[in-house]
Amino acid sequence: MSIQQGWTGRYYEDFSEGDIYPHPLGRTVTKTDNIYMTLLTQNTNPIHFDDYYAEQTDFGQPLVDSTFTLALVTGQSVTDISQNAMANLGWDDIKLPNPVFEGDTIYSYSEVTGLRESKSRPHVGIVNVKTFGYNQRGEVVISFKRTMMVYKRDQAPKQGDELLQKVLDGQKGQ
Repeated sequence: MSIQQGWTGRYYEDFSEGDIYPHPLGRTVTKTDNIYMTLLTQNTNPIHFDDYYAEQTDFGQPLVDSTFTLALVTGQSVTDISQNAMANLGWDDIKLPNPVFEGDTIYSYSEVTGLRESKSRPHVGIVNVKTFGYNQRGEVVISFKRTMMVYKRDQAPKQGDELLQKVLDGQKGQ
């Protein structure tokens, strides 16, 4: 039996300016997601949780809390962009050109817009991306720029899957 390496994300050396990464998972936003996020963040705007109120607005239905959209699309990008990030340095230029409604399915992709070596930490590099989230109708619902420190391949902390051989060896004796 041979152990096949699973996806462990990109390291600094794996990025090239201009690369586009379509993130693999879409997610349908539910009413529960929206209400839960407004509770977590203490967002008291009734457009997110009061159907009667929301029906009277220009949108005619509840809007999904925009901080949920930011968190969701950031999360969708982790497997491709920041699985091996040491730290996020910032989100900039966040735009919300179209609303997100309960029942919308959100997909996303990121484009690498810049790379450089870290001046203060030689074990990481700085990666800049622009990420876009879009709905099932192909409408962009969010875009933002993100900057993060990403570990270099030989400098990253060890991951738990590196213990797998030890676990498998221990099971052979049982």
